[in-house]
Amino acid sequence: MPIPTGGYRQMAEDLASRIRGGEYAPGDKLPSYAELSKLYSLAVTTVQKGIRVLEFQGLVVGVPGRGVYVREDINPNP
Repeated sequence: MPIPTGGYRQMAEDLASRIRGGEYAPGDKLPSYAELSKLYSLAVTTVQKGIRVLEFQGLVVGVPGRGVYVREDINPNP
């Protein structure tokens, strides 16, 4: 699946699709902000905004000092 370039909303939509599609399973750690920044050609602060969208949607949870993980209690195919 190609990586879209654009803003934080496009990044969040793409990651949400990948989570729901099973590419990132419950409990999986997402790439770091720096890795996502390179992958999506976005600034780290823009990536952070996109991750906050996913947190608000209940798809991921951030663990301080450890990273961002796909929530265990989501249904990948709603």
